[in-house]
Amino acid sequence: MLIVFIRAVILYLALVFGIRLMGKRQIGELQPSELVTTVLLSNIATLPVEDTGIPMIMGIIPIYTLISLDVIMSYVSLKWRKVRKLVCGSPKVVISNGRVDQRQLIRLRYTADDLLASLRSMSIFDISEVQLAVVETNGSLSVYQKKASQPVTCEDMKIQSEDSDPPMLVIENGCIIDNSLESTGLDRQALLGELEERKLSPDDIYICTADKNGIVNLIRKEE
Repeated sequence: MLIVFIRAVILYLALVFGIRLMGKRQIGELQPSELVTTVLLSNIATLPVEDTGIPMIMGIIPIYTLISLDVIMSYVSLKWRKVRKLVCGSPKVVISNGRVDQRQLIRLRYTADDLLASLRSMSIFDISEVQLAVVETNGSLSVYQKKASQPVTCEDMKIQSEDSDPPMLVIENGCIIDNSLESTGLDRQALLGELEERKLSPDDIYICTADKNGIVNLIRKEE
């Protein structure tokens, strides 16, 4: 039992490191080649864990071989567009000038329900608001709304506003995040001083955010 546990831990660490090498993507953002690699990795990793008669090296070598192939394929795709199109495909326009391309949806096996569900996930409940929609190579839907349906911006209203970065998380569950503090221009002493004025300590805080203007917002831990 202990041997199985140790083998599982080793393979887990090997897979985590390997996935990091592949890059930071969510499952829904994976290209076809990356998805195939991920599925194969999960299958290969289970064999040495279930069968202790299989040497660990027989699991690690295929894992890193697949990861190396995926990284090489990524670099090749970056350099040659034709290879990228062959491996990943190309984006497909499904709505153009406000008109739904039904034939393209059929070719993609993309139902009307799929289209409407994707629009709803972007808070678009009326398809007539859409000017252009594109199904990306990873299956996600990108949408450009008609001008009349787009949110009003400061530029539209002729309002002068200064661009600034959004607030950063500086305390999470009582733990101060120094990297975020550096991004906001605050230091630890200034943050602690702000908390002290409110008669609080970091251990009392569940979430605390701050921006470069020194505005601090916090949520206390529940009792």
